[in-house]
Amino acid sequence: MSKFMTLLVEDDPLQRTTLADLFRDEGLEVIECATAAAAELVIATSGTELRAVVTDQNLEGEMRGSDLASFAREKYPRLNIILISGHEAPSLPMDVRFMRKPVTPIDLLDAVRAGA
Repeated sequence: MSKFMTLLVEDDPLQRTTLADLFRDEGLEVIECATAAAAELVIATSGTELRAVVTDQNLEGEMRGSDLASFAREKYPRLNIILISGHEAPSLPMDVRFMRKPVTPIDLLDAVRAGA
């Protein structure tokens, strides 16, 4: 089993695949979700194994990335959470890192690994 599990939440299939490949190429184990609701279930069932959550803000469905970040922070206070958006930063829970698109691969990897 990998030492570093990352939950990636992105509703755009091309972006999700590109980011997942980037993380896997760097030796990270990745769980991919297209919705915050699906990611919430992953966090609830495997949260202690998760080291990082990377989520887009604008997702399909009722929940936004910031809602997911709040849920994850409440459940696991030490989890490394990164929210990405092409817009201004929404109101975020404490210690959630915001990155504005476009994000360079190296900056995103550095942010994900910061939780190691």
